[in-house]
Amino acid sequence: MANNYFGLTDTGKVRGNNEDAFIVEPSKSGDYIIASAIDGVGGYSGGEVAAALAKESIIEYLQNPRADLSTMMKEALITANEKICTEKLEVKEHDSMACVLTLAVVSLANNELHYIHVGDTRLYLLRDGSLVKLTKDQSFVGFLEDSGRLTEDEAMRHPKRNEINKALGFNRELEKDVNYFESGTSPFLPGDIILLCSDGLTDMVNKENITAILTSDISLEEMANQLINTANSKGGKDNITAVLVRNDKPFQTQEAVKPLPVSKKKDLNIEDSVTDKTRSSKVVPEVSKPAPRSNRTAVMLLSILSIGLLLSTIYLLWLRGQAAVSDNQMAVADTARTVAETDFSKLVSSFTGDTLVLSDSIYTEPIIFTGPINLNRDTLYILSRGNIVMKSDSSFAGPAFFIPATAKAIVFNGLTFDGFNVGIESQSKNVRMEGVKFLNSGAPIHYQFRTPADSFLNGTLAEMFFRNDSLAIQRGN
Repeated sequence: MANNYFGLTDTGKVRGNNEDAFIVEPSKSGDYIIASAIDGVGGYSGGEVAAALAKESIIEYLQNPRADLSTMMKEALITANEKICTEKLEVKEHDSMACVLTLAVVSLANNELHYIHVGDTRLYLLRDGSLVKLTKDQSFVGFLEDSGRLTEDEAMRHPKRNEINKALGFNRELEKDVNYFESGTSPFLPGDIILLCSDGLTDMVNKENITAILTSDISLEEMANQLINTANSKGGKDNITAVLVRNDKPFQTQEAVKPLPVSKKKDLNIEDSVTDKTRSSKVVPEVSKPAPRSNRTAVMLLSILSIGLLLSTIYLLWLRGQAAVSDNQMAVADTARTVAETDFSKLVSSFTGDTLVLSDSIYTEPIIFTGPINLNRDTLYILSRGNIVMKSDSSFAGPAFFIPATAKAIVFNGLTFDGFNVGIESQSKNVRMEGVKFLNSGAPIHYQFRTPADSFLNGTLAEMFFRNDSLAIQRGN
């Protein structure tokens, strides 16, 4: 089990003390791995105290996780917030302290992770060599980076990169704000790695370099050391924390089943098989034993039968088409949906997981839309592997996807939408874009949802390229 996780924190090259803390340990039952990166703020000792209080609260709540993990994780953070706020009132030297953190609870038995987040620490998921940031930075610069207004390098150099909008210790009554924390669940498959880290790492080391380290054939301990050493080599301007968890269960591969040998009937002795009457009245010549029938012959016979069945089916379908035409009923090909679009629509409607990976080795041509696909899901992550293009049919003026108000987490990653008057129609604010392109589009996103003031926002987003975006914080034109 210990080889599945590792955590490390370092003071860095500039700070005099380490206000970071981390957790990475199994629950008391051993069924879960608890992992957290905590970044304290607020002075020489205050940040350390805030981080320690948060760590204590998390460990206390999650030693015996129950079924409703999301509620327990939120309760742990609310309790930590109360402890920090009380400490601020009682100790004057700590009146400006707070902390930000990201917490993940991993169930290897279920191949699943739950997470909750506040501030600008981060949670990354590495799968098949691709690194995806699951959390959003709750800061001004983080918003600019996530929405594509700043590149990663520009955000790393921005003078306000450490100013945060949310943290534990800012507001005592967090239980009244249902949107204060960012939370979610994700599949955690064999071979996956998650990284929880403080901004002391991500302000110094870009995503490309982090990916290179996490895809190396080394242990988690070596990965953590390399991440921290790289951050220090680039200046080490803040405390640095890296927490890693790996799902090292073996990949589920289907073994090839060897076909059973063709049963051979026992060679008959013709002399023994004849009746006594035949034996007495007829002389049976000596006959040699028949040679065993070849498996190749059986395969050839099956192939001939299959081809015959296929040809018969085609012929019957042709006859049916001819009959329809003879009855003066026009036989029209269904151009409303191409095969690719129909297959994709069926795939989405029948898919039961949280992460749908689309590969351009399968979808080699654009997926043509002539009608919207209703994403009536609580959570869905549509991830592109390669160049996946979704194209509007020339006669279709609607959106590619419709997202109802009940959706809690819909994420589009790496897709290209081409030729849609409206790319996505959403009644939910819980929609994110990661590396999504809209080409030749009138209104990439049209949204309409209820605000806390009990009024409706209704508009469009006109940007032609999104890296990460959230409809919760953008108004359209």
